[in-house]
Amino acid sequence: MTSTVPAPVTCTADGSALQAVLLDMDGTLVDTEGFWWDVEVEVFASLGHTLDDTWRHVVVGGPMSRSAGFLIEATGADIALAELTLLLNQGFEDRIDRALPLMPGAARLLAELAAYEIPTALVSASHRRIIDRVLTSLGPQHFALTVAGDEVERTKPHPDPYLFAAAGLGADPARCAVVEDTATGVAAAEAAGCHVVAVPSVAPISPAARRTVVTSLEEVDLAFLRGLITV
Repeated sequence: MTSTVPAPVTCTADGSALQAVLLDMDGTLVDTEGFWWDVEVEVFASLGHTLDDTWRHVVVGGPMSRSAGFLIEATGADIALAELTLLLNQGFEDRIDRALPLMPGAARLLAELAAYEIPTALVSASHRRIIDRVLTSLGPQHFALTVAGDEVERTKPHPDPYLFAAAGLGADPARCAVVEDTATGVAAAEAAGCHVVAVPSVAPISPAARRTVVTSLEEVDLAFLRGLITV
């Protein structure tokens, strides 16, 4: 995890109480949720199993242990969780080495947060080896802190990753804006007490208290995020 920790941010002149922005990675900043499913389909095909497309909504956004474990149980595949995890990570790395498209609006949002020196963290259920590969495209300079799924005892949908990120940035979770694309990530952020902007990628997400749903990151900018958390 990176360790540069900016000073806490107080209320701005416009009344915003925003202290930090915490961003998911797969499906939120990079268009990779489909990559994971394609790799899972290919790996299980090599094992002699066909994945049911309805399972995609079950495994999206979750930690590798949960997703891989579910697919082993659902298919009855004769493979250990550790071996499957290795195959899935390797297949994903091969795909992002060929292409890593950013989500529309992602580059602009990251540049704006950096320009205004907003404390920003990348919070992902993906493993550190994957995050570090993706950071070469996103730009590690955009994040004061990054949190990987294999670096916390409990990853999403538990609140731990977002609580860890907020603490690392010296921010109150209630004054953090989280951007997520899956119900699993939204559950983690809300359990941590953050305000969530949901940009659904695979499955729909409904608006709720302290949750704003948009169709694209192109609708999200700093003014929008500041407007979510006011005094």
